[in-house]
Amino acid sequence: MLVYLMSTVELLQEMYERLHGHFGAQDWWPGDSPFEIMVGAILTQNTNWKNVERAIDNLKRADVLSLAAMSGLPRDLLAEYIRPAGYYNIKAVRLQNFFTLINGHWDGDLDFFLNQPRDTLREQLLSVKGIGPETADSMVLYAAGQPIFVVDTYTHRILTRHEIIDESFDYHAIQELFMDNLEEDTCLFNEYHALIVQVGKDFCKKSKPACGYCPLAGLNGIFVV
Repeated sequence: MLVYLMSTVELLQEMYERLHGHFGAQDWWPGDSPFEIMVGAILTQNTNWKNVERAIDNLKRADVLSLAAMSGLPRDLLAEYIRPAGYYNIKAVRLQNFFTLINGHWDGDLDFFLNQPRDTLREQLLSVKGIGPETADSMVLYAAGQPIFVVDTYTHRILTRHEIIDESFDYHAIQELFMDNLEEDTCLFNEYHALIVQVGKDFCKKSKPACGYCPLAGLNGIFVV
C-alpha cells in the first residue's frame, strides 16, 4: 500500500476538476454591464441572489440602472427600488458612496476607472465605506475582468471541512492560497468561484450538509494506491 499526499496545487486542481465535471460551466456573474455587476455586488451583501435580481429588475423597470440615473435619485427613492435586497437603507448609502467615488474622482467615467491596474483599483474600492474585500474583489474580477480570487463564506466552509485550511485562515490567507497555487487567470478564477458558490448552496450547507452526495466527497489530499 502506497500513501500519496497531494500537493496544494494538485489538490486545488482536483477540486476544480470535480466541481466543473459535476456542475459544468457557470458563466457567472449575471449582469448586462460592468455597472450592473458592481451594483449587484453591493446589493448581494447579506442576502441571496434571487433577492438581488428582484431589486435589479425594479431598477430596470424604472429605467434608472445607469450611473447617471442612479446618482441623481434621492436616497429614499433609491432605497425603495432596492428594497427586495434587504438592508435597503444601508445599501442605498453604500451605493451612493460608490457613486461619489466614480463621479467625484473619475468624472463619471466608469470604464476609465475599471482600466486601472488591479491593485490600485482594489485599493480605491476598499476606500469606499461599505465595500469590503469580497465586494471589492467581485467588482475587480467580474466587472473589470482582472484576475483576483474572490473568497466567500462557502470557500472558508468547504476548505475547512476538507481540512485544507483551519479556522485561523482569514480572507487574505485563503485568497493567497488560491493565487499562489493557481495560474492567475481571470476565466479560471471566475469559474472557480462560481463553482464553489454552487457546491456550497447545493451540498456544503451550514447545517445538514449533503456530504455523501457531494462531488467533493472524500477530497482530503490523500490517495491510497
